[in-house]
Amino acid sequence: MKTVSSLLDEDWHQRYKRISKLNIRSSIYDVTNRCNLRCKGCFFFSSGEHEVAREEMDVRKWEAFVDRETERGVNLAILIGGEPTLCMDRIEAFYTRLPTFCATNGLIKVPRDRFPDMIVGISLWGDAEAEKILRGKDTFAVSSKNYEGDLYAYYLYTITPKQIGKTEHIIRRIEDVGLKVHMQLLSNDEGVDGFSWKPEELEDIRSEMDDVLDKYPDTIISSKYYHEIITTGKMMGRTFGWMECPSVTAPLDNREPHPKRLTNFIRWASDLQTMHRCCTSETRDCSSCKDGAAHMSWVMVNKRGHMRSTRDLQNWIEIYEMFAKLYQFIPW
Repeated sequence: MKTVSSLLDEDWHQRYKRISKLNIRSSIYDVTNRCNLRCKGCFFFSSGEHEVAREEMDVRKWEAFVDRETERGVNLAILIGGEPTLCMDRIEAFYTRLPTFCATNGLIKVPRDRFPDMIVGISLWGDAEAEKILRGKDTFAVSSKNYEGDLYAYYLYTITPKQIGKTEHIIRRIEDVGLKVHMQLLSNDEGVDGFSWKPEELEDIRSEMDDVLDKYPDTIISSKYYHEIITTGKMMGRTFGWMECPSVTAPLDNREPHPKRLTNFIRWASDLQTMHRCCTSETRDCSSCKDGAAHMSWVMVNKRGHMRSTRDLQNWIEIYEMFAKLYQFIPW
């Protein structure tokens, strides 16, 4: 019988033991239905999720809600939107109660005197040309000034087919402002012309992601196994999709047979009552989903499947470490 100790040497076993104690229990929260951008391909607006629930305006109700979430066992709040920084008081309701991650476009600076060690993930959709096409402006010009050298911020670089051949330039720019970066792929929910992936483009970008990881290991938070899974949509001979996704809201999950999934995961709307289907969009075709966190979680909940060889278990450990670093359960 293969066991963790039989598959790993002492160094890898220590890495395994460090992450095995974390017991991460996350949920996702729409902080607001509003945003100061309208990005083509944003699943929140393209799916109409900004219209399904009336935004709760009373911060005291947010505070009581977060208290209930901690009692439910949540130990990581992932704040999305709209744009969470439009509602600093709601962010504070989370931050003062449990570990909190804030996803932002970076146009409004999180005040570090108020949120000194909150992890901030800054969205970036490519070079200035691509950002202007997809987002209406070059957000990096603003966000890089707001967060230069920030020890608790990193870029969420959403790579599009238009970025093939350009990723190293973007990584260097991020490194130059003293920040880390995590790479993910655009799902193109709104079908913007020229921004949907072709099989050969996914092969090319996987090679490019591997290459920049080798060149910038201290800047990029990633792993080659993650690159393989996010570009192929396959893991251990299985294909990602609705019947495999671990990030489905627990009370709405009626799949049979039950797949392995995140414990007690819920994605909440901004009325603090409505639940969304999954970590992205009810209108997204799961077979085309490229969401990075969903694919990482897919690996993480399938540890047993990765215990068939030393390399497979090491791959699992690297993915879990990457997730833990992105939300600062362990250092960069």
